Amino acid sequence: MGVLTWLIPLALLMGGAWLAVFMWALRSGQFDDPEGAASRILQDDREDDGDR
Repeated sequence: MGVLTWLIPLALLMGGAWLAVFMWALRSGQFDDPEGAASRILQDDREDDGDR
């Protein structure tokens, strides 16, 4: 029972830290363009290196 007095506050602290990092990521624009990366991988923008 004594271990719960440490684990519950620790879990709440870790959850609050995760929430703070997630909110920071939202505000800094980490999730602004989810479709851009998916479509950029399909584009062929390699330079002509002459070896092929």
